Amino acid sequence: MSSYDETCAYFEKYADAIKTNKTGDEKQTYCEVFDRKTLMVIYDFMTSKYISSVHYPISTGKEGNVFYVTNKDGEPLALKIYRTSTSTFKRITKYIDGDPRFKNIIGNRRKIIYAWTDKEYRNLRRYTESGVRVPKAIKFDKNCLLMEYIGDESGPAPQLKDAIMKNPNLVYRKIVSFIVDGYKKAHLVHGDLSEYNILMLKDEPVLIDCGQTLTADHFNAKTFLIRDITNLNRFFKSRDVDVMDNNELILKVLGEDGKDEIRQDTT
Repeated sequence: MSSYDETCAYFEKYADAIKTNKTGDEKQTYCEVFDRKTLMVIYDFMTSKYISSVHYPISTGKEGNVFYVTNKDGEPLALKIYRTSTSTFKRITKYIDGDPRFKNIIGNRRKIIYAWTDKEYRNLRRYTESGVRVPKAIKFDKNCLLMEYIGDESGPAPQLKDAIMKNPNLVYRKIVSFIVDGYKKAHLVHGDLSEYNILMLKDEPVLIDCGQTLTADHFNAKTFLIRDITNLNRFFKSRDVDVMDNNELILKVLGEDGKDEIRQDTT
């Protein structure tokens, strides 16, 4: 596209098209996604040759939407766009408060959401560098995050809750390793780990939605770690996997420090 105005016109038409059969709430959601500031970021991604085309939405989450996009070579990528609404702002502030990487973040709602996008980008990079399988982060700007597409020619990878696992025990052990390595190597706690935030690509788990992920020194990190462990074991128990005891897994992650965190009601 040759100009910002042409890009805006294209996306306004695109947004109108995907809103045609939506309810009132859904229409409002897409209006929030494709505001003028976001269109400018997409335009910059295009002129910088990071992406060539935006095709269709892959998923709609509480805070943002993910779109299937392609680069100039036709290779698939994922573009996550955080909504800048008040409701999104209220949901995410509790995860930024107390994070030492963002202690100086002040200002309006947009600035906080831009910081959140930055936060997910950093978390994905830290996880990747520590060997935890997440989508590779490519670039971010304001409320837009460009990353690896997790899927194949048939479509995006399914969530763990919908996947047919060939070897559930092996998948469980790999996700346990994500928790352990995430904490010990990346010094991160996912904070919202569940069957909804893990994709299955060729029977391999991929951790997603890492915006709320906390540093290990966050004052709530251990509380969220215990919740992640509880959610993981709950799901795999329902799939007849012989899971580790919650307390045993807490100790595996935290070592001696875990003894103070063990709660008998987590089993």
